[in-house]
Amino acid sequence: MMDTKKYIFTFAITSAIFATAFFASTFFSNKRVESVKSIQDNIAIDILSSETQFSLLGEVPCSNVGESSLSPELSTLGDKLSRTEADRGAEDNDVVYLKKYYSLLQIKDYLLSKKLANKCGAAKKPIFIIYFYSNQGDCADCEKEGYVLTRLREIYPDLRIYSFDYNLDLTAIDSMKTIYRVKSSLPALVIEDKTYIGFKTVEELEKLLPDTLKVATTTASLSKKVIVKQNPPKVTVTATTTVATTTKAAD
Repeated sequence: MMDTKKYIFTFAITSAIFATAFFASTFFSNKRVESVKSIQDNIAIDILSSETQFSLLGEVPCSNVGESSLSPELSTLGDKLSRTEADRGAEDNDVVYLKKYYSLLQIKDYLLSKKLANKCGAAKKPIFIIYFYSNQGDCADCEKEGYVLTRLREIYPDLRIYSFDYNLDLTAIDSMKTIYRVKSSLPALVIEDKTYIGFKTVEELEKLLPDTLKVATTTASLSKKVIVKQNPPKVTVTATTTVATTTKAAD
């Protein structure tokens, strides 16, 4: 009799722990989807604002036209989507819907940037990499290529990278695959309107990037060093709650 009670008690405790873990996982997963949808709505408003701004600035000199502010938020949305997909699976309906919406936002940002470049010339031309991948187990190098592109983006902050799931059922992506002649061999990268198939290292991709991007990055880096040497500031990084003090450079 005592053994039976012990087994029942053990079963009840185990079930309670399992149920708590399950509901906690579901709760936080749903919260993450809500967060992604909130960012998605904000980006949609930004894109509409950018379209309106482009119309309004049609007669304004290009020197007064600023850079697109959408890319950082698109990157944030992409990171959140990746985590949500890892939690809920690639076939989850919410994940598929958000990936489609995210892909359309990327294409919209890409088209708006190209339109601005056509209007204002090479000085306002951003550098793009369009990346086609698959996460269905049929692309052995896609995950590695993703890490490479993340590193490349860190080296060249002005570089814009748009990532598209090759297998996503979306006519806009199908059109891009047709335009850039992307077949089923992945990973595939489009740089300066040329398509490259297969895994590329950071060094290989750097050779394919235009010199204008490298010069701009080097100039920006040198400018920051000069500013630090001339005016050594006390820097407070609130985003990571890290405080750093820059000491005065020796004359």
